[in-house]
Amino acid sequence: MTENFKILAEFVKDISSETPDIQTYIFVKENIAKYQLNIDINSKALKNKMIEVNTTLKFEDKEPNEKKSYFEIVYVSLVKVDEDVKDKKDLEKILLCDVQNKIYPNLEKTFLNLLHNSGFPEIKLDKKIDFTQLYKQRSN
Repeated sequence: MTENFKILAEFVKDISSETPDIQTYIFVKENIAKYQLNIDINSKALKNKMIEVNTTLKFEDKEPNEKKSYFEIVYVSLVKVDEDVKDKKDLEKILLCDVQNKIYPNLEKTFLNLLHNSGFPEIKLDKKIDFTQLYKQRSN
């Protein structure tokens, strides 16, 4: 199947790692298994069938702890969609699924580098994010 879009550029728009002090770092190191990865995708139409897609990953503790670290990355993809894509559903699938599957290896590598460089080298993302599955769940 030929792709009906092209990624013209991708880059880190914003990146954040916050651990306020050494006590928090030690606490988080012992409790990081409780942290959850959240993903948010939004887009903004630009000129000439181009779309800015912002993919945000957040890795945070949902528990009401005093001591917590916070990690976030906003990754931008500049996407040009083919002229023959007219249907809103097709466009939605391209942005939420196809583009994400294509950029995910770079996004994951960058995000893991952030976590590792923030003092948590043992962190691994056990499961790859299945954007196709997420999209199907969203559609139901």
